[in-house]
Amino acid sequence: MPSYAVVLSVLGLVGAVIAAVYAVSYAVAPEMEGGPFLSGGRPREHAMSRYHVRWYAVTMVFLAFDMEMVFMYPWALVVASVGVKAVVEMFAFLALLLVGVLYAWREGALRWV
Repeated sequence: MPSYAVVLSVLGLVGAVIAAVYAVSYAVAPEMEGGPFLSGGRPREHAMSRYHVRWYAVTMVFLAFDMEMVFMYPWALVVASVGVKAVVEMFAFLALLLVGVLYAWREGALRWV
């Protein structure tokens, strides 16, 4: 048997299995009234609803600390070879982040009430 015939027969078999799985799931699945999300329940709000402005401040704080981890990993790899200068630079970076968080806290950006 030629090699392309084997490949085509395997592809046909895979296609038949996929079609059979879809047919069985269509026959067995219950009728959903709200769609495939939330286990078929109706959504409580529109998908394009807006987020409250407080979430943006929390996102910025998260991104600041996420970038802190991005910079700390390579720093941890080279701190022994660079020495005290690397430690001083990292503490200056952490102090700058702390100043930003304290400013956001003082301005009430992290207050939820």
